[in-house]
Amino acid sequence: MSSGGAEDDIPQAERKTVTDFCYLLDKSKQLFNGLRDLPQYGQKQWQSYFGRTFDVYTKLWKFQQQHRQVLDNRYGLKRWQIGEIASKIGQLYYHYYLRTSETSYLNEAFSFYSAIRQRSYYSQVNKEDRPELVVKKLRYYARFIVVCLLLNKMDVVKDLVKELSDEIEDYTHRFNTEDQVEWNLVLQEVAAFIEADPVMVLNDDNTIVITSNRLSETGAPLLEQGMIVGQLALADALIIGNCNNQVKFSELTIDMFRMLQALEREPMNLASQMNKPGMQESTEKPARRENPHKYLLYKPTFSQLYTFLAASFKELPANSVLLIYLSATGVFPSGRSDSEGPYDFGGVLTNSNRDVINGDAIHKRNQSYKEMHCLHPGDLYPFTRKPLFIIVDSSNSVAYKNFTNLFGQPLVCLLSPTAYPKALQDQSQRGSLFTLFLNNPLMAFLFVSGLSSMRRGLWEKCQDYLRKINRDIAQLLTHSRSIDQSFLQFFGDEFLRLLLTRFIFCSATMRMHKIFRQETRNYPESYPQLPRDETVENPHLQKHILELASILDVRNVFMENTLDDY
Repeated sequence: MSSGGAEDDIPQAERKTVTDFCYLLDKSKQLFNGLRDLPQYGQKQWQSYFGRTFDVYTKLWKFQQQHRQVLDNRYGLKRWQIGEIASKIGQLYYHYYLRTSETSYLNEAFSFYSAIRQRSYYSQVNKEDRPELVVKKLRYYARFIVVCLLLNKMDVVKDLVKELSDEIEDYTHRFNTEDQVEWNLVLQEVAAFIEADPVMVLNDDNTIVITSNRLSETGAPLLEQGMIVGQLALADALIIGNCNNQVKFSELTIDMFRMLQALEREPMNLASQMNKPGMQESTEKPARRENPHKYLLYKPTFSQLYTFLAASFKELPANSVLLIYLSATGVFPSGRSDSEGPYDFGGVLTNSNRDVINGDAIHKRNQSYKEMHCLHPGDLYPFTRKPLFIIVDSSNSVAYKNFTNLFGQPLVCLLSPTAYPKALQDQSQRGSLFTLFLNNPLMAFLFVSGLSSMRRGLWEKCQDYLRKINRDIAQLLTHSRSIDQSFLQFFGDEFLRLLLTRFIFCSATMRMHKIFRQETRNYPESYPQLPRDETVENPHLQKHILELASILDVRNVFMENTLDDY
């Protein structure tokens, strides 16, 4: 027998409980830390690892629930440690959403993050003299805010920002740490992000309209009998943000944020339980609920961008489409070229690494070199071997008019205006108007019309009328006799159909709006070109836009007889 001590008084069953808990806790941390070593691109390697990680966290979460009293008494389990486990589970669900684009897992992340707040798991952290614990709490708040932004829970976001602000103030007051500036910057970023979207106030009760811009059951115009379209499906999307000075939060610019929602369906509520995502049979998910898989790339280098492009291209299923969305600063050619090839018009900016400074010096001495930190149209040529849908929102978007369809596969480029009227130019930090039209066309229309408040009934009437406009645009496009077949090939997919109809609505609106008609740089363009008289300048569509303007009593900002000018 041993000489005795407090440890010997612990019953064997309770000692085993503590040992098992410590094992599960260590195993969970090991697996969670291993997630960051998984490749960010490619769809197959990571699923089994995520499954194992979820499995361990499922057991850990249930174990601490079942043995709470023993763990409290014998292990000294603190509430912030339970909160840390719940926070990791929320992170797992969020990262699973990023990997799969399945929006239902955002709801799961929200349920765990919300439980931490409701049960005050982190409430005692501030009483301990350990700054690293407070940082865990601050990071939890930042992650929770991102999830709420993606779920459009703006009331919760505002509460969380206030709480985070108070927590940061307390943290910086108590601890003289080096990260004070960084946390204050986080607050500034999220405040700017919230303010970036145009606001519509309903006069009836002075409430702000919160719209979800994901695809709903009534979102995309239905394909009517007689519409001949392709059977391609959007499978993969690269959403790239590299605009200088644009509002961003958590490596997500406002343009990226808007576009990723335009490529998702409304989330379904899953039963909040620790199922293991990725381990379910694919037959359990209805095919119509599938979202295209997305890669979100904030300021990627050229090599990073090309690596992700190649991975998407490689894994693209048959009869599927790859979408590339480029929101980036324009790069213009440095000198005139005798020839006009796909590398002579510039393109959009990619991020630069410091190890190419010498290359920059050479480039500046000799203007015959092309800009190395630029994604030129020619860089995308290899990927036109499969159906490719490109959206370029940039001051040099027109560089991508100079495409050549080398392989005969469906190929469309939607290109933003390269300049905006002076009255709107100071809005660029708050996101592009072009992307706003693709994300929320009614709010964009109201913004260019100078409206920020209206009656609730009028808001609903405008939404209904815009759905009618979308249906008619779909008919114009599919009934056109001279349209390039690539547009029709993509029109069978709901997401691409919605983007195309919104693009045409955007183009028609800008061509009719008085302040946009100062110069053609203010208009969107496309490759291949749309037949103008049958689409963006169709009299039937122009009549619809004037009618929408009349409903809103802003007809005076639009031209009445636009066709007479051409």
